[in-house]
Amino acid sequence: MTKIIAFEGIDGTGKSVQMQRLSDALKARGLSVWEISFPMYDTFFGDLVGRYLSAKDGIAANTVDGKSMALWFALDRFEAFRNLDYSGYDVLLINRYVLSNAVYQSIRDIDLGKPDILDFCLELEHKHFGIPVPDLHLVLDMDTEDAANNVDKKGFRDYIGNARDVYESIDSIQARARKKYAEYAQRIPNVRLINCMEHGALLPIDVIAGRVLQVVDETLF
Repeated sequence: MTKIIAFEGIDGTGKSVQMQRLSDALKARGLSVWEISFPMYDTFFGDLVGRYLSAKDGIAANTVDGKSMALWFALDRFEAFRNLDYSGYDVLLINRYVLSNAVYQSIRDIDLGKPDILDFCLELEHKHFGIPVPDLHLVLDMDTEDAANNVDKKGFRDYIGNARDVYESIDSIQARARKKYAEYAQRIPNVRLINCMEHGALLPIDVIAGRVLQVVDETLF
């Protein structure tokens, strides 16, 4: 059966880079790997998500009701998995998944003082839409300042150009998101935090990749 691993973490933690490193390491072992990233900005629902994140239509993602915003992200994944057959692969790697939806729609200014929507997102995506449950969530954890610096190095992106999106641009959202990911790591058994810092400094990419692979081996193989 295909093992499903989701990469999570605040914006700029290197999810894409580390997912590619893990993919290369697993393929070197002879395993077949499929990779997918969300949101998928070139799809119908993914394009709408991008418009909210960039506020292109005058409505910003951080001003939309949490459950309503979560639904747009969920529909993007529902559309992707509706016709996706990954059963022939040993491992499915996912960049941003259901956990991110629960985190980011629970920590915006308009969400403060309200219960988070973790249970809602899990029920919506996994139970109602039938989106597969990952065997492992890997949460890359680093200081928000280092993460923000990485965001600024991303360059041009189709949905936002060279700027930061709505969530990336608000430091308090990123700080609260980091805290919420840590909280979920205590609430959900298959969530593992990967510490990307040591003595206040960001670790080299290869060292972080080694930590990721170690957790994957200890947990799934």
